[in-house]
Amino acid sequence: MDVWQWSAAEAGARMAQGALTSEAYVRACLERIAQREGDVRAWAHLDADAALAQARARDREPRRSVLHGIPVGLKDVIRTRDLPTAFNSPVYEGGLSAAGGNAASPLAFPPAEDAHCVAVLRALGAVILGKTQTLEFACGGRFPPTRNPWDEARTPGGSSSGSGAAVADGMVPLALGTQTGGSTIRPAAFCGVFGMKPTWGRLPFDGIKSFAAHLDTVGLYGRSVDDLLLLWQAWGLSEPDEAERPVGPARALRLGVCRTPNWDQAEPAAQQAFEGALSRLSAAGVTLLPCELGPEHAAINTWQDEIMQDGGRSAFRPEMLAAPALLHEEFQRKLGNHLGLTPARLRAALDAVARCRMDFERALDGLDGALTLSAPGVAPVGLHTQGLAVFNRLWTALQVPCVSLPVLWSPEGLPLGLQLVGPRYEDGRLLEAAARVATLFDPPRHPWN
Repeated sequence: MDVWQWSAAEAGARMAQGALTSEAYVRACLERIAQREGDVRAWAHLDADAALAQARARDREPRRSVLHGIPVGLKDVIRTRDLPTAFNSPVYEGGLSAAGGNAASPLAFPPAEDAHCVAVLRALGAVILGKTQTLEFACGGRFPPTRNPWDEARTPGGSSSGSGAAVADGMVPLALGTQTGGSTIRPAAFCGVFGMKPTWGRLPFDGIKSFAAHLDTVGLYGRSVDDLLLLWQAWGLSEPDEAERPVGPARALRLGVCRTPNWDQAEPAAQQAFEGALSRLSAAGVTLLPCELGPEHAAINTWQDEIMQDGGRSAFRPEMLAAPALLHEEFQRKLGNHLGLTPARLRAALDAVARCRMDFERALDGLDGALTLSAPGVAPVGLHTQGLAVFNRLWTALQVPCVSLPVLWSPEGLPLGLQLVGPRYEDGRLLEAAARVATLFDPPRHPWN
């Protein structure tokens, strides 16, 4: 394997042994980017010299953590003190590259500090490699130029398009995204990488452009479940009762099968791949039990959209006031309450979702998680779409943790995601279950193989 092909966990182990330097690993990633960025276009902002300077500094220091010296990509809605944060919007074009950025907008200035998640990664010794492409403000407007590494005619999904594509193509081992609807799990499925949406609110959203406070969640990308664990453990959120309810080899996994009310929107090939996965898991000794959502869940995607669009009624007001001519009409519609939302309607949506949340977690009692699809099928053709989030919206609304595993494949060899969902605040246990599930399938495939 070339150095850039190593996962973060593999590279970190070599660094701990003194067999690899951060500079060598970062340089290999930058060389891969130089080879492939013209085709994939995953990056919004990249400063190779600054990344190498960070790596050399890490090599001179004692190791701070398992993330020490590991490069990470950041979705370009996550603010950084030393790189532009432009949100793929003309309102913020220019950033650090021009004095004051876009002259038509007084908002186009670099932030004074890092987002919370960036500050954590820096303190642990990670190397901030650059900013990855996103749908404008992670919710609409201008599409990113990023292409799917498996088939450049297809979307990588969104809105964390660049993060998913960069990890899939070997440009960086770890990346952060966000999810308000399906913006982390869907690109993970389309790009064939491991992705995680943690429990809502578990990782602070400070310093990230918000869309809807009830839903916005930091997302994680890696090349293995071990990589996701490296990122998750950065926040030190261990679960005290893990020893009381082991997921390890001491007992067989117990997983629910949840086809969701939207199963008819899944492509036949995705449904067949899912059923094949269930057969494989059952043959391996996994106990599979029904975990179907009741009729009260049928409208949850609609409620999620109402909650999300209500957030948009205020999220883009600074941009509207500062640079109305540059703000895409889609955001202007959101600010204008295009759905005609009322206080009573929003309360009804939030209350209905809360009832569904409790019902779902009761259904998970005694299970290690629930299995479903990560997306309705393979990545659609065209860069004018991000794909459908019908298998993501409901979990985002329920605020539960989700992991997408790249273990399902279409007949033509394109990635499909198997999604594992768990109860709130049991993210660590869900990752343990995901690690065991992943071992029951073939090793991950990559677009360069």
